[in-house]
Amino acid sequence: MRYSGMPMGMWALFAGSFRRHLSSVYGYDPETARSITYKAKARYKEIIQRIPEFERSDRFKMNIVNCAMLSAFLLNLPERPTLEAAGEYYGASMMTYPMKLFCRMSGRRKFSEKDIQAMKDTAALRAADRNPYSWNMDYLPYPDGSGYEARFTKCGICALMRELGLFDLVPAMCRLDYTMSEAGGASEFVRKYTIASGGDYCDCGYKRKESLR
Repeated sequence: MRYSGMPMGMWALFAGSFRRHLSSVYGYDPETARSITYKAKARYKEIIQRIPEFERSDRFKMNIVNCAMLSAFLLNLPERPTLEAAGEYYGASMMTYPMKLFCRMSGRRKFSEKDIQAMKDTAALRAADRNPYSWNMDYLPYPDGSGYEARFTKCGICALMRELGLFDLVPAMCRLDYTMSEAGGASEFVRKYTIASGGDYCDCGYKRKESLR
């Protein structure tokens, strides 16, 4: 994958937040945080370049780019973080004001015909059959019409973080699903299984909030 384009744009949008939260979450002083960020940028570029280009219709390119960014920072910390700290760090770093606005806008389209069709198209694509850093997903609508489950049988984040020796920290990224759903305001996120915890798949369920009343 080329660094120019989305990877460069995502670094420009989020690197400052990742740097600031090195201090607020891990307690590193500003100079150490700047040093970690400098090294992380080089590692981020290296990771991006090892990932194949995603198909144009693959909606998960941003997910793997975010994974590369978090991994680059984690790999340059003086000490390996706990899962709890890594999850707090990733959530705080990603949920910037523009990201919250993005989630809110996405929430307004949740369960629309366009959203449902996009899920069906993604399920049919099965991009991970051709790119190990992408995802395979099944779209499973709830029989009562209260939402749907996106069931992932292959996960690009798991593949990449396993290669980088960070597989035990994959759940730090998974937690953001709950945060983003809440920020969207339209759905409650529900999950029982993850590949990272030994499951055969990740079940990502989205229940309409009005159906829970």
